[in-house]
Amino acid sequence: MFEKRKITLKDIAKDLGISVSTASRALRSHRDISPETIKMVKDYAEQHHYVPNFQAVNFRKSRTFSIGLIVPELVHHFFSTVISGAISAAGKRGFNVLVSQSNDTLEGEIVAARSMLAGSVDGLLVSISNETLEGAHLLEFLEEGKPVVQFDKISGHLPTPKVTVDDFEGAYQAVSHLIHQGFSKIAHIRGRLDVKNSIDRYEGYVQALIDKTLEFNEEWVKVCKDISEEEGYLFAKELMETENPPDAIFCITDLVAWGAIKYLKKKGFEIPAQVGVVGFSNWKLAEVMSPSLTSVDQHGFAIGEQSAHVLIDLIESQNLESQETHQIKTNLIIRESSKRR
Repeated sequence: MFEKRKITLKDIAKDLGISVSTASRALRSHRDISPETIKMVKDYAEQHHYVPNFQAVNFRKSRTFSIGLIVPELVHHFFSTVISGAISAAGKRGFNVLVSQSNDTLEGEIVAARSMLAGSVDGLLVSISNETLEGAHLLEFLEEGKPVVQFDKISGHLPTPKVTVDDFEGAYQAVSHLIHQGFSKIAHIRGRLDVKNSIDRYEGYVQALIDKTLEFNEEWVKVCKDISEEEGYLFAKELMETENPPDAIFCITDLVAWGAIKYLKKKGFEIPAQVGVVGFSNWKLAEVMSPSLTSVDQHGFAIGEQSAHVLIDLIESQNLESQETHQIKTNLIIRESSKRR
């Protein structure tokens, strides 16, 4: 006789018509879940003899002293500094860091995450891909008693701690600086509509315009899909060829800003005399491009350090309940591309 297959969290979610994230939080009696849903999930779990793996795993004394780290890209200034910070902090606490990339796709992230899980890491740090929404593959770590910490690009659907920068405030300061420098028609080349850091930067941009009683023009907002240099070039071209072009462009990243500057220089616009440009990330290229780029510093090394410390604290305390958000302040690095005064 074959042994009956053990029911999983995915089975519970599918049978009850709810998300995996909701099922996971209901089993932990999370405050965001209604009492009715918590009772429904717990009753179903009991009837079908569901036993979370972490109840057994949490009593293990053995660890691998390795943590996983998944980023969208390895060849990327911001993420390379995050990796350096995480390795530095983890090493001081006796942990190794195994690094992988998702290529900013859901499929790539699933492959990387399951490889990490199979490799018996003690926990996972992850900056999710642009395609990741619920992240059921990341909840598999929690089922195995292994904590997950999200950083930078995060999902509100995942019941895990998060380490981010204050994207709203960073964008607000960037646009406020442009206004102070005398720019009044400010465009925004933003990120995707469903990515939280993109949303927060857009909202910071809008709020700065509102607070300074400046015009908000929907035609001056362009939405990137790939967050690339090519999109920066293309959208700068579209913006400047309109009948009512902006006099400044705030970009979602420095790479996008680089593309915008390449177009402006090619067409003979004087930067910043005619058009100001501000980026977000403070990559090394911001210092060396001509003109040098004003940018919001994300402090990638500090994000990596704090993310690693948060994760290792959870591993050592065997805490899978925390959903605390840790926020790091940004600061604006003012350079030639926006400095008129």
